Amino acid sequence: MRTYRYSFLFAVVAVSVSLFSVIADHEEPNARTSIVFATLGRSSYAFDIFTLPLWEKPSASKEIQLTDGISVNFNGHFPSSESLSQLSLVPDRSLASDFGPIHLIYVTERNGTSKIYLDSLYYRTPDLEGSRSILEEVPSEFNLAEFERVQVPIVGLEQSNGQISMKDKPTLAGDYLIYLSTHEDPGVPRTSWTAVYSTHLKTGSTKRLTPKRIADLSPAVSPSGEWTAVASYGEKGWGGEVQELNTDIYLFLTRDGSKRVKVVEHGGWPTWADESTFYFHRRCDDGWWSVYRAVLPKNGKFSVGSVVTLRVTPPGLHAFTPAASVINKSFIAVATRRSDSDFRHIELFDFISKRFVELTRPISSYAHHLNPFISPDSGRIGYHKCRGSTNGPKSSDLLLENLKNPLPDVTLFRIDGSFPSFSPGGDRIAYVKFPGVYLMNSDGSGLRKVFDRTAFSTAWDPIRKGVVYTSAGPTFASESTKVDIISINVDDEELSYKQLTIGGENNAFPSPSPDGKWVVFRSGRSGHKNLYIMDALEGESGGLYRLTEGPWSDTMCNWSPDGEWIAFASDRENPGSGSFELFMIHPDGTGLHKLVQSGSAGRTNHPWFSPDGKYIVFTSDYAAVSAEPISNPHHYQPYGDIFVIGSDGTGIRRLTHNSYEDGTPAWGPRFMRGVDVEWPNGGSHCSFEDCHWLKIRIPRNVSREVTQHYGSVKPQFAH
Repeated sequence: MRTYRYSFLFAVVAVSVSLFSVIADHEEPNARTSIVFATLGRSSYAFDIFTLPLWEKPSASKEIQLTDGISVNFNGHFPSSESLSQLSLVPDRSLASDFGPIHLIYVTERNGTSKIYLDSLYYRTPDLEGSRSILEEVPSEFNLAEFERVQVPIVGLEQSNGQISMKDKPTLAGDYLIYLSTHEDPGVPRTSWTAVYSTHLKTGSTKRLTPKRIADLSPAVSPSGEWTAVASYGEKGWGGEVQELNTDIYLFLTRDGSKRVKVVEHGGWPTWADESTFYFHRRCDDGWWSVYRAVLPKNGKFSVGSVVTLRVTPPGLHAFTPAASVINKSFIAVATRRSDSDFRHIELFDFISKRFVELTRPISSYAHHLNPFISPDSGRIGYHKCRGSTNGPKSSDLLLENLKNPLPDVTLFRIDGSFPSFSPGGDRIAYVKFPGVYLMNSDGSGLRKVFDRTAFSTAWDPIRKGVVYTSAGPTFASESTKVDIISINVDDEELSYKQLTIGGENNAFPSPSPDGKWVVFRSGRSGHKNLYIMDALEGESGGLYRLTEGPWSDTMCNWSPDGEWIAFASDRENPGSGSFELFMIHPDGTGLHKLVQSGSAGRTNHPWFSPDGKYIVFTSDYAAVSAEPISNPHHYQPYGDIFVIGSDGTGIRRLTHNSYEDGTPAWGPRFMRGVDVEWPNGGSHCSFEDCHWLKIRIPRNVSREVTQHYGSVKPQFAH
């Protein structure tokens, strides 16, 4: 495949990034170090955007992969030919006079950053004369290897300063791009940074359309471009939801964000059919995710009371993330989860017959298909799915993925595992990949398993070479669950290990003192999870004392490099609430104080000191959510980013910007070269899971009730 070199008259937008205002002049870490963190399942997403013709029987030969087969590509949009004609974003047709194009705008994660790209995909038509329409079906005899692709980055932050953002659901309206970004800090803890922006692609001029300190999600632009609909909390803010967000639908003028008004209570993911009709999803009182139609009043006086809503997809299955056609009003496209499948698929719902038409399940039954979108002429449907082991460019899962970040002397990596930790010299990394503990060199080589049983958290002994501590037993368990601290000698040919705690009352999260004499850990032995310190060599039989005491959970502790402090997460200010904040305490039990205020009901966890002890990296929902959770694969907490703060409690910095659950960070003393590392065996393609809360159990009588009131839930096949 050839990618054209091009020269276009367009502006790649460099949006000025404001981090937390309190850290503008804060001192940078002066040592060259590295941070490694985990994002469950992310390394195997391997998303590409695919398309099928809408009005033919689905077949694998007609499914076309539109994106590059290398990056993580998702949430596409087919721009109209009218919008493209106003821009100089695509090459002159003389470069490929016998090719026909398919144009696509989408979000891509590549080279450690998130951007929005325009791809033009051309294909040879030697047996046909003249040009072909923008979305006419590509003949099945031409495979992807015969395509030519032009990739144009149209919005993305300049990477010279290392600052990144997440952008989602992009739409080209005339010569303006409407999209989401998280680059502006609202200045309020536990508040989403996600806002809608409009960028004029000819000049690069960018305007924020979302009011300050308000978070908008899932923008959809009306066919004329006049109105934009969003899912938003308004002024009430995020309440910590992890399944369906408690958002409403708002409208505002696309040109400047004015005339903003709430039109639907309880809804998300809007999509327009015409200037007075849009669809959205919500989880209904009967438990099913369903799609609704909203009809705006013709007099233009929009309000919740003046907009008429109607449920259009039946109970008995989940239907969500709808896409409407502006040409054909007789159907919508939806993603579904059915009781007889563990995968989500793309289907059409026909309003006339009240039946579903399956599109993706007949050709790819055992893959998740996400977030459909329809071409302007209603001829094609797009969606993204994991490309798996396909033909085309070589693509492997990443063991270590390098991400850009705002700290100039710190490299940031996502690891395909959990609870990583660095050896004292930074040359090796231990981590957990359930079940078991693994070890590798910091360059990704020498990967091997060193413990077979279920374990979580790792920490290296700073004095005894090759000794790694971990917690053996179930995760997310009660105080009385059998979990014990063990030490593993990873350099022993027999991989010997020693149990250090006695009784197994959920002893976990070990962290050794810098002199190697003691280990701090949490234990549920009193009926509550508090911190204890024991002898590092002999365990609690060699010496044990209690560090904290109370009817709360103190956990996830980390000892500072100078031995003076222990940082930990605790819900002590609201025991049992699930709300955790960061605290620090001296090893002798004095000096207790709060380091990070999470906000009401917030979660701030997994603190880890920098090698010089001046900073702490941690994970937090401080920036709330960046996308509707149902639009992504499963995450236990569909929020959480990596942050750094001074150990004196000043200078918070946000390091990651995405809609995933970033967690369990560790800070090592070695500057790892900023390159991706592939799994040595290619990895496990598409091993992620769908949202667990979409699993279905249907009562026996539901089929009769659904048929009587809504029509058939059973799908038919396209033909």
